[in-house]
Amino acid sequence: MAKKLRIAFAGGGSGGHVYPIVAVAEALKEQAHAAGTELELHYYGANDRFRMDIERQGIKFHSLLTGKLRRYASILTIIDIPKIFLGFFQALFKIYFLMPDAVFSKGGPGAFPVVMAAWFYKIPIVIHESDSAPGLTTLASARFARKIALSFEETVPYFNPRKIVLSGNPVRQELLTNRLSQDEAKRKLGFDPAKPLLFVTGGSQGAAKLNEFVILNLDTFLPLMQVLHQTGPDQFLEIRKLAEAEVVGLPTTLSTQSRYEPLGYMDPDQTKDALSAADIVLARAGSGSIFEAAAFGKPLILVPLASAARDHQNENALAYARKGGAVVIEEPNLNISIFLSELKRIMGDAAVLQAMGQAATAFAKPEAAKMIAAAVLEVA
Repeated sequence: MAKKLRIAFAGGGSGGHVYPIVAVAEALKEQAHAAGTELELHYYGANDRFRMDIERQGIKFHSLLTGKLRRYASILTIIDIPKIFLGFFQALFKIYFLMPDAVFSKGGPGAFPVVMAAWFYKIPIVIHESDSAPGLTTLASARFARKIALSFEETVPYFNPRKIVLSGNPVRQELLTNRLSQDEAKRKLGFDPAKPLLFVTGGSQGAAKLNEFVILNLDTFLPLMQVLHQTGPDQFLEIRKLAEAEVVGLPTTLSTQSRYEPLGYMDPDQTKDALSAADIVLARAGSGSIFEAAAFGKPLILVPLASAARDHQNENALAYARKGGAVVIEEPNLNISIFLSELKRIMGDAAVLQAMGQAATAFAKPEAAKMIAAAVLEVA
């Protein structure tokens, strides 16, 4: 009779928390199948727009009240502290009737109550930290975890070395397989394969500052290169209208219809095609954006979010830039002159472009999800 395992996931609040869970779930299913183990997957977290991504993997969804742990004073903490306590009692109740063999926490809002409930029931816990500066949820959860998976070497000193798995950040398997060539991807997206393509992404939710920068300088970008722009779903319609207004007066060959394409939400196939097609990527410095671009060997121009908690995006950007795969422009310094200077330095020198691409590939950790899945199965 096949052995049966129940694995529970916790985390959420953004694509940076949910997509690694998806990647680990894919790896768990593959490894369990190879071992002849029957696997049952569950997720505990907020009932938000990422629920579809979770359920698409065959993971049963359990909704919890969630609140955010903060290091700073905020009126929202008054609302969130009761949610955290209520979420803990919800997790205690719901996990009691499931009793998983292991819990994997990705951090983010809602993860800590699940970790505490698992600890209460003596269920083995594995956690993962995406950023080079660990989050409060990860720091609070670390003492209860059997294994702690990390994305950056810079994070190692924060934790017990006997628990550490230096895995990298998991990238969804569907992004890594069946890729098109760069020319094929450009054609599929409606771009000219002979012309360079800049892919601008603010992550799953978009980035208002990057959106503003692109639109205000679109008439400068389009004579130089094609632009694929992930705006985030909330700003998509506004950005599309503004883009049409910005290019009035440009030659027809430089119209937005032929050189610029905004997208709101990008599904995995669109993300894969965008990264395959891009010659260079402009992005925030979330761990997910960095590791996905690295998996495709793409040079990055990173603009860390200045208001990010613990300044973690700046820490991520600097850590990656030291490896040679990116240049960093701090948010207050993001202007067209500095950006064009860096863009031309990279795109205008084949040796620089190649060196950054090679550094990105060397940094990538395509086995991250498999390493974490193995750690979960080891403790289960």
